[in-house]
Amino acid sequence: MNTMERTLSEHPFFQDLDDEALKTVAGCASNVRMDPGKILFREGEEADRFYLIREGSVVLEVFNLELGSLPLQTLEAGQVVGWSWLVPPYRWRFDARCVTDVRAFALDGLCLRAKCEADPHLGYELLKRFAMLIDQRLQATRRQLVEAQSRAI
Repeated sequence: MNTMERTLSEHPFFQDLDDEALKTVAGCASNVRMDPGKILFREGEEADRFYLIREGSVVLEVFNLELGSLPLQTLEAGQVVGWSWLVPPYRWRFDARCVTDVRAFALDGLCLRAKCEADPHLGYELLKRFAMLIDQRLQATRRQLVEAQSRAI
């Protein structure tokens, strides 16, 4: 197992992924470092990657013409930024911005989609993991809506 595979296997998102799948995923991964304020992506842009945060924090935001950028959720080390690369039409649903210095793995979504097409086992494993991630994000958004509504009353 090379260094990238080993380090990916230590991230909570890829824990328990078999060695062959890790090797495949590692072929689509790179290390990145981003400064505070760096925009990872904007809503509506092509979604062609996702990030596994190793250090630092990233805020997911939605833009409102009257209110500006509204924070939805802050993600930190051990979490994943981005699932839109997996779901047609492959466009970001939110904005993402680095709050602090961030070290992460960037995973090429185009590369992974091609590998998932070629290897249905890998595709199913990633789909299960991203389905849980999408559910977590929906639940977090639901909690925020309930809290906002209770404050408005």
